[in-house]
Amino acid sequence: MEMKQFSSEPPSASINYSEVVQSSSFQQLMREKRRFILPFSLFFLAFYFALPILTSYSKVLNTPAIGSVSWAWVFAFAQFIMTWTLCMLYSKRAARFDEMVEQIRQEAKEGGNV
Repeated sequence: MEMKQFSSEPPSASINYSEVVQSSSFQQLMREKRRFILPFSLFFLAFYFALPILTSYSKVLNTPAIGSVSWAWVFAFAQFIMTWTLCMLYSKRAARFDEMVEQIRQEAKEGGNV
């Protein structure tokens, strides 16, 4: 995995950030981030809170799954797997977001049509 170096140069005072925010490139970045982050966050929260809700208000997870291991333990272990999977997926997608941000920065620095 490649480590990114932060630029030591100060941000250019000539960049009009209002134009950057209104640019189609920036709007595309925000749409893609929202389209990725919102569903994954909702899934995470639903999956995360399902365990305490199901164990508190129902007995559905009390039945044995494998030998004497109940479904509650299987569900709890699945939460670790779900968290690791979502973290890996986000890390890969974040690399794409970083590329888009760099492109937007270059366009803004060049004073081009962002």
